[in-house]
Amino acid sequence: MICPTYHVPVLLNEAVDGLLPTEDGIFVDVTFGGGGHSREVLRRIGQGGRLYSFDQDADAEANVPEGERRLTFVRSNFRYLTNWMRYYDVLGKVDGILADLGVSSHHFDAEERGFSFRFDAPLDMRMNGRGGATAADVLNSYSEEELARLLFVYGELKNARKLAAAIVKNRQRADYGSIASLLDVVRPFLPREREKKEMAKVFQALRIEVNHEMDALEEMLNGAVKTLKPGGRLVVLTYHSLEDRMVKNFMKSGNVEGKVETDFYGNRLCPMRTVGKMIVPGEKEQAENPRSRSAKLRIAEKC
Repeated sequence: MICPTYHVPVLLNEAVDGLLPTEDGIFVDVTFGGGGHSREVLRRIGQGGRLYSFDQDADAEANVPEGERRLTFVRSNFRYLTNWMRYYDVLGKVDGILADLGVSSHHFDAEERGFSFRFDAPLDMRMNGRGGATAADVLNSYSEEELARLLFVYGELKNARKLAAAIVKNRQRADYGSIASLLDVVRPFLPREREKKEMAKVFQALRIEVNHEMDALEEMLNGAVKTLKPGGRLVVLTYHSLEDRMVKNFMKSGNVEGKVETDFYGNRLCPMRTVGKMIVPGEKEQAENPRSRSAKLRIAEKC
């Protein structure tokens, strides 16, 4: 059964418009979540069309429309895009790929998942919930240098070294297990007037590390080139500067570093070309869905 409150899709029409949905096209939604974008794609394609929707979270599978034969749900991380598309024999035949890189509202509201500092719950933050290190494991085992790196790079926190030192010092008394145990340590180092924003950055950094989000994104982007047919569209919604920089660089140069490569004759080599300008939500959508305020939509086409 579809859960209408699981997640409100951002830039719904603009994102699906960017895919150029066709009657009998093949499309991939690599971030199914609440299924909002997928349902809109299904509404626009014909009975001969196909949609493959990815999500590694078991909770998301409950949102798959019952009896929808055009949709194939893949419970997997999108980093394995090419493996699954090869399995379904559509590698290199896909018309469009959509990626909404934001965390679903459901994850922030499910207090037992540990994604939000609004609740005191176990420090988990795993998207798949089935295995791998938790946020508590990261806090209890990483060195001070490793913690400083992830807080600075993934959280963009200027006082990352002070926070890392405090985290390591305090775990000598007791391991981190709950959200409260982390808040008690980092709160004194955060400016009171920006406490919530800075705390959100701490949690963002831990979530990215736990789920290896940057590595997965790079693998998915590289896989998109192999998956799309010539002229196929890649449509990506980003929410923070790290992932947006990677997507922007990839669409312009074919790699996340943004290094433009050339052939023997000096001709630019790039598997993608950008389409139009970056799109951001309008004032009405930002007012109705605060989560959309940091969203950026970018579109590229396979050369």
